[in-house]
Amino acid sequence: MATRKEPTVKDKIKRLSELREQAKLGGGPKRIEAQHAKGKLTARERIELLLDPGSFNELDMFVVHQCTEFGMQERKILGDGVVTGYGTIDGRLVYVFSQDFTVFGGSLGEMFAKKVCKLMDLALKTGAPVIGLNDSGGARIQEGVASLAGYGDIFFRNVISSGVIPQISAIMGPCAGGAVYSPALTDFIVMVDKTAHMFITGPDVVKAALGQEVTFEELGGAMVHSSTSGVAHFIAKDEEHCIQIIKKLLSYLPSNYLEDPPVIEPTDDPNRADESLAEILPDDPDKPYNVKEIISCVVDNEDFFEVQSLWAPNIVVGFARLNGKPVGIVANQPAHYAGTLDINSSMKAGRFIRFCDCFNIPIITFVDVPGFLPGLDQEHGGIIRHGSKLLYAYCEATVPKVTVILRKAYGGAYDVMGSKHSGADINYAWPTAEIAVMGPHGAINIIFRKEIAQSGDPEQKRLELVSEYREKFANPYVAAQKGYIDEVIQPAETRPKLISALESLSTKREPRPSRKHGNIPL
Repeated sequence: MATRKEPTVKDKIKRLSELREQAKLGGGPKRIEAQHAKGKLTARERIELLLDPGSFNELDMFVVHQCTEFGMQERKILGDGVVTGYGTIDGRLVYVFSQDFTVFGGSLGEMFAKKVCKLMDLALKTGAPVIGLNDSGGARIQEGVASLAGYGDIFFRNVISSGVIPQISAIMGPCAGGAVYSPALTDFIVMVDKTAHMFITGPDVVKAALGQEVTFEELGGAMVHSSTSGVAHFIAKDEEHCIQIIKKLLSYLPSNYLEDPPVIEPTDDPNRADESLAEILPDDPDKPYNVKEIISCVVDNEDFFEVQSLWAPNIVVGFARLNGKPVGIVANQPAHYAGTLDINSSMKAGRFIRFCDCFNIPIITFVDVPGFLPGLDQEHGGIIRHGSKLLYAYCEATVPKVTVILRKAYGGAYDVMGSKHSGADINYAWPTAEIAVMGPHGAINIIFRKEIAQSGDPEQKRLELVSEYREKFANPYVAAQKGYIDEVIQPAETRPKLISALESLSTKREPRPSRKHGNIPL
């Protein structure tokens, strides 16, 4: 009887190489071809684009599902539909999971979820960002409640990691049902135009339940979530662009809440004055202009990385650098709704401010706000509650906060937009600033109602009173006399003033009362 030959060391090493190659094929060549035919990269190709060359260390390559129902015991694929591991971006440690649509449509099962949870646990222990590349059909139906439990375990980790490490989600394919909540719990979502979709219930369910015909793109495409719902923070034209956005975003962020944001060697003169700033503001205080022009003139090398540019455009938020150091910028946009605050802009800016505060990024606020947007839709939609989110965010933030009032700062909107009263450290105003309870026209119509009505020429009287009110109150000097404005500055010196202010605030510490957590008006 022949004896069975035991495998040699070389045989075992060869076997490992074979298994690795098998795992790298995912669902196989045909499914990889189908993925490419849709204009999508594979899970591993995406990781290669994202990370520094040769830096990826894969974890759990040989994990397979444990399901025995519906013939699944005969369909086991190494990796189980998600590639997980760590590597570096610009030399900095990051953890990444990339869902593999070629394996069971990227659906999440028990072992898939355990791989992702293990990765998130490691990221939390080591204080490094987590990047999720999403391309999945959702929960793996064959595994039943185990799939739902897996999602729940990931959601829990999203929450406990919030504010501790940055979490970034890229949506590069379908993301449906319960799967959308994990990206929604992360800090930023990047969606690829035309190929990415997010929705709780798909078009077929919408048609069955409501009789409405709707396409994937109309229901949950990248443009919808970038401009209408506000779910997405960035829209990418393709997957390569998506990866570029993630890399640039990370360049402004620390690896965790205990670190300062990454500083680069500045190439723009910190003392640079810009006389063109004064020319951007129109002489007519009611005429619109683009506040992004002011931001570009002030920040390093005119490089402003805007966040959520298509949603709630009446407020502008994003990242930039001043003297090489990252800052978060919040600015009213007079080119849209005259820069008024509404429900969406309040939520957009409030969430951005809270993110900056989590990760030690100073907040620069440019103010030109005539008030809150009036109307039945706004009041019934809860502008009181949503507007207070923005106020809460400013008051809660303990990072350095510097505010510049460019033009209008009226009523409650003055208080809400980074005023001295909501905890701003240094408040500047341009000589064009108008700080008052309300605009001149509204104010004189209330204060001088009788005088206007009784005058021989009501319109002329109104113009005279508006001019008088503007001279007395629609300026920065009354607020400066009371110490609410620290300095009235020339527009041209805005950049050096901001850099100097931030330098003076670099050692800021602002303790708050001990508590479990506040109760933001959600």
